[in-house]
Amino acid sequence: MHFLKLIRLVNLLIIVLTMYGVHTFLIAVNYDEMVNTHAVDFFLLVLSTVMIAAGGNIINDYFDVKADRVNKPEKLIITKHIKRRWAIVTHWALNGIAFSIAIYLSIKYQSLWFVFIHLISINTLWFYSMLFKRKVLVGNVMIAAMTALVPILVIVFFRVNNYSPYPHSEFDPLSWDADIDYSVIYLISAFAFVQNLAREIVKDAQDVAGDQLIYVKSLPMVIGESKSLKIVIALLLALPILYVWISVLELDTILQNTSFFKASLPFAVAAFLNLCVILLMLIQKKMRLKLYDALIKISMLCGVLATFYIAYLYS
Repeated sequence: MHFLKLIRLVNLLIIVLTMYGVHTFLIAVNYDEMVNTHAVDFFLLVLSTVMIAAGGNIINDYFDVKADRVNKPEKLIITKHIKRRWAIVTHWALNGIAFSIAIYLSIKYQSLWFVFIHLISINTLWFYSMLFKRKVLVGNVMIAAMTALVPILVIVFFRVNNYSPYPHSEFDPLSWDADIDYSVIYLISAFAFVQNLAREIVKDAQDVAGDQLIYVKSLPMVIGESKSLKIVIALLLALPILYVWISVLELDTILQNTSFFKASLPFAVAAFLNLCVILLMLIQKKMRLKLYDALIKISMLCGVLATFYIAYLYS
């Protein structure tokens, strides 16, 4: 149980849901295309992604022991329940297996994208934990980018699977490319970045006391909690504004086989939750940072579940 808490099992399950949600969505909305996807290889891709995320969570806690004794002593795992040397060995073992899977996928599909993305992700999470999380906004942006990369990785898998290196011929199926529309997924990825960046700033505001012990210079430390939360408000406004804009212009050509307002229900819920967080920040004298964090996380989960929901509408 302590190990499952260390690797953040719930967060890993959200990664799995995100990747399979995007997978299900792309197949459903492109039903009129001959979309190639290999279930076993996609499972391996999801597994390697989860392993890198688990390794990242371990190494982050490894470097945060001193801060966690102050910020969340009840959740301290390394040194209290798991020895530091076993934590670092587990971190490298998970990354080693994940990178081996990436090498296999790159060889099979003759694409260096899998090796490149895995290598970048492993190193980003290491240097974030060791160095960049102590820099103003740099660490926040890095983690938000890692979150946004998860659905993009599924797009890379679909592109590699549905690209033909042969000259196109209508008589040769091996030369056919699937014309897959990824625009909704790019939009979800962009908002995953914005939402997660806002959440990271809120989390930093919660952890000021402990972060001072490990010489972190977070945004709330540098400009203050009040000004930091104004930036969070600006970020969270992006989703409601875009939702209203798309609704007014009725840009529903991507979802042409179903009603735009019906298909966009999860995004409407996510936008509403963002507005709730903004209103709470504006009217409450006492900032309830844990509540804001939870609402933003639920809003992000709505975006993940939207892919399954829209796929269901197309079934």
